[in-house]
Amino acid sequence: MIQRSSKLIAGNGQNVLERSLLKFRNVLNFAPFNPGERFRMIVRPKVRGFICTTAHSAGCAQNIKDQIEYVRRHGPINGPKRVLVIGASTGYGLASRIVSAFGSGASTIGVFFEKPAEGERTATAGWYNSAAFEVEARKAGLYSKSFNGDAFSDQIKAQVVQAIRKDLGQVDMVIYSLAAPRRVHPKTGERFKGVVKPLGKAFKNRALDLETFEIIDVTTEPGTEEERKQTVAVMGGEDWEMWIETLKKEGVLADKSLTLAYSYLGPDITFPIYRQGTLGAAKDHLEATAHKLDETLRPKGGRAFVSVQKALVTQASAAIPLMALYMVILLKVMRQKGVDEHCIQQIHRLYQDRLFSGREIPVDEKGRIRLDDLELRNDVQAEVKQSWEAITTENFKDYADISAYQNDFLRLFGFEVPGIDYEKDVEVDVPIP
Repeated sequence: MIQRSSKLIAGNGQNVLERSLLKFRNVLNFAPFNPGERFRMIVRPKVRGFICTTAHSAGCAQNIKDQIEYVRRHGPINGPKRVLVIGASTGYGLASRIVSAFGSGASTIGVFFEKPAEGERTATAGWYNSAAFEVEARKAGLYSKSFNGDAFSDQIKAQVVQAIRKDLGQVDMVIYSLAAPRRVHPKTGERFKGVVKPLGKAFKNRALDLETFEIIDVTTEPGTEEERKQTVAVMGGEDWEMWIETLKKEGVLADKSLTLAYSYLGPDITFPIYRQGTLGAAKDHLEATAHKLDETLRPKGGRAFVSVQKALVTQASAAIPLMALYMVILLKVMRQKGVDEHCIQQIHRLYQDRLFSGREIPVDEKGRIRLDDLELRNDVQAEVKQSWEAITTENFKDYADISAYQNDFLRLFGFEVPGIDYEKDVEVDVPIP
């Protein structure tokens, strides 16, 4: 079960933290504080509903090593050699950076917004992921550079352009995998906030209460036109287009370059809240942006695509009504059939079988690359729908795999990772090289 309390035990510290750590130790009756040593703690997950506020640096580092090993085990990919990943610290963006670097031997630049450790508060998982990636890339002799800041801003774009020009000359692939709830427009200063709501009318359906694990009925009120516009401004394609236009203008986007953004379509069960709501409007805008960019890049041999991925356990998806219930059912069905994939498997298959197979890139009738083919397979969805109709709080375990869901969720933050001793102190103030 996911623990709903945390145990943060300080072992050592830094001079700047001496006063607060002494107080922290005295209150909790810990061993004497040695200000001459680095700050280490025992870290356990602190979870409330769909939010985890701690991360384990060693667990995150092991996750990175495991993903790198998966890529290496499957052999080289004839992919791009200079890759920019916007949204590179978690999920599909992180997997794209790993596959690019350790599958294709690419030099990579990653952009993300993460928080370092502060006192007894751990860094975010994405911070630890990025630190571990940098370490492993340098061990392998691969160029890598990371930028932590607001990817929506002109300032970060300018810094990235400068690094590309100085170190790489140009990039030949740009991955856009940014997931953010808010955005400040770099030109107007206007602030936007995304929401996940249906459009037109309220949506009533079943959901999973992540605190009690009960099946409940939920009603989500429809979003307003203003909320739709703001969600599109945050999660649509405008910033992706700004990145590509900036790179082109500055002469650091190579001819025959490829750019890609990630999206999700989902089954009928989730359509009203996901694809036909405010979020769907943003995804429609993202796809329209892909077509627009494709037209502008084609004259010089470039291409732009949206790749539709499978559903995954993430902190963001857990916040969407009914998605958690869908996921615990889907996980059980896909794992029983042996067709479940995590991020690294999805992106490796995308690179090897779709983008760089030596054949024409396969797309659907709307020009999208489809990596959700296993999730939406007829036999998979038939069983999911049967389970969805039959599941109750009382028979929950018969139709859902809550253990798999919890394990996937906790591994996002470096917990439940095989080979890690969670009873040992671990360094929390890990720098990104």
